[in-house]
Amino acid sequence: ILRETLSKRAVRVITGLGKYFRNIDKHRNGFLSQANFKEALQVFHLEIPERDFESLWFILDDCKTDKVNYGEFIRAIFGEMNEYRKAFVRKVSFV
Repeated sequence: ILRETLSKRAVRVITGLGKYFRNIDKHRNGFLSQANFKEALQVFHLEIPERDFESLWFILDDCKTDKVNYGEFIRAIFGEMNEYRKAFVRKVSFV
């Protein structure tokens, strides 16, 4: 459900989520607690049923640390970047 919703609004929502995650990441370590992650999804109107959220969290927190990394979240939703996207990111990084 979440993957489908994000694919329809991807760029704007992912950019906004990234900024939001950085703002609430009090330790500046790239990780969010379950409560903060859930709050972020709600702020961006990405509410999912509790049962589905628990399944998503189980997948994202595979090390059982009670936190999730933003990069892991993006990879879980969108998969790894293809070579075209990687080249574009490298190009933008040097500008």
